[in-house]
Amino acid sequence: MKLRDNFKRKTIDRLDYRYHLLLLIVPICLFVLLFIFNAPTENWTILPLLFVCIIYIFAYSLTYYLHQGRLTRLWQHLEQVVTMNDAIYELAHLSSHYKNEHAFLDALLNKAVYVINGAEMGSIIKVNENNNKLHFEAGVGLDLTKLRLLDFTLEQTFEYRLTKGRCDQVVVVNNIENINAGSTLSKEDQQVLLTASKQPIRSTLSSPIRIDGRLYGMLNLDSSSVGAFSDYDRNLVSILTHEASNAIALYQKSQQITKLANFDSLTGLYNRKNFEDELQHWQQKPHLGSFLLIIDMDNLKAINDAYGHQMGDIAIIQTANAILKCWQNNAIISRFGGDEFVVLCHGPQTQIEQDLENMRKNLNHESELNLSFSYGIAIFENDWSQSFKIADHAMYEQKRAKKKAIKALEAFAIKAQHTN
Repeated sequence: MKLRDNFKRKTIDRLDYRYHLLLLIVPICLFVLLFIFNAPTENWTILPLLFVCIIYIFAYSLTYYLHQGRLTRLWQHLEQVVTMNDAIYELAHLSSHYKNEHAFLDALLNKAVYVINGAEMGSIIKVNENNNKLHFEAGVGLDLTKLRLLDFTLEQTFEYRLTKGRCDQVVVVNNIENINAGSTLSKEDQQVLLTASKQPIRSTLSSPIRIDGRLYGMLNLDSSSVGAFSDYDRNLVSILTHEASNAIALYQKSQQITKLANFDSLTGLYNRKNFEDELQHWQQKPHLGSFLLIIDMDNLKAINDAYGHQMGDIAIIQTANAILKCWQNNAIISRFGGDEFVVLCHGPQTQIEQDLENMRKNLNHESELNLSFSYGIAIFENDWSQSFKIADHAMYEQKRAKKKAIKALEAFAIKAQHTN
C-alpha cells in the first residue's frame, strides 16, 4: 500500500510523520538535557535554548525541503525514462504495423519530441551512404517541403563539424544562427534552415543514429528558447537514439521477413501464398471481365544447360519485367515457381491477347536470349481452382502445339536434306 501511495503522489520516497517527530524531538530533548546540566546555577535564562531549538527546526525544515525537491526532480527524470522506454517498446513491438519506413520514422520522431521536455519541434535526417547527401525524412513543426529543397551533405552539418567527422555523439547547439554562419552553406540555405519552423530555432540537440556500425541518419530536436537542452537531455537522447537504432534495425528486419514471406526473392513479384491472399480482395468489373493468365517460359532449361543457372535467372527476371510492363498497375502478378507466372487482370480478352503479343515482340527485341513463352487464358469468376485448371490446360495445349510444329519443321528439314 505504501509503494502504491508513493506512485499516486509521484514521489520516490517520503517519511512518515512519526519519523519527523522522532528526528525533531530527540535532538531537542538532548539540547535541553545538555543545557540543564551545563547551565550556570544563577541568573540563567531559557532564551539561548529556544534560539538553538529554533535554528535546529529551521535547518531541519530547509534540509527536508531541499531533499524533497531533489527527490521530485529524480521522480520527473524517472518518469521521462519510463515514458521513453514505453515509447521505444511500443515502436519496437508494433514496427510491423507501419506501412513503410517513413511512417515508422515519423512515429519515432513524434515520440522523441514528446519525451524530451525542451523539444518543441524536430526532424529525422537520413544519410545517403553512397554520396553523404542528406534528406529530411520526417519532421514535427517544420516545413518539410521547404527543407527537402536543400541540397547539402553530411560534411556541412554541425554534427559533423563538432565531432570532427566522427558523428558518434550527441551535440547541443545553444545558438543555431551562429553555428550555421560558420558552415559552408549558402546564406539562402541557412535562411531556409532558420525559417522552416513557425518560431525561430534557437537551440538544437542532434544525435546520430547508427545501425550496424554505419551512420543511418540524425535525430534533431529543436527549441525556440536559448539553452533549452541540458546535459541530462543530452544523456536521455543518447539512450533514446541507441534504442531507436535497435528499433529501426528491428523494423527493417521485420520488413525483410515480410518481403521474404510474401514476395519472390528473385523477381520481386508476389509468391503463390501472397497471390492467393490478394485474390480475396480482387474487385470484379463486369463491363470488362476478369481473366486469369498462366505464362510459362518455353526455353529456360535450354538456357540453363547452355549458359548456366545465372543466365537462367536473368532470363526469369527479364520475363518478369516484361510482364510488369504490361500489367503493373491493374493486375495481381505472381511467380508461382520455376518458370511459371500467373496474372489476374481485367479484360477485354482481345486486349490481353494483344498485350501478350506485344510482350513477345519486346522480349525478342530487348533480350539476347531468344526468350519465348506459352500462355493460357481463363475467365475468372471468383472460382480460383476452376480458372487455374482451365488456363493451365490451355497453356499446356499451346506448348504441345509448339512442340509438334517444331518436330514437323525438323522432319521437313530432314526430308529436304535427303531429297537434295
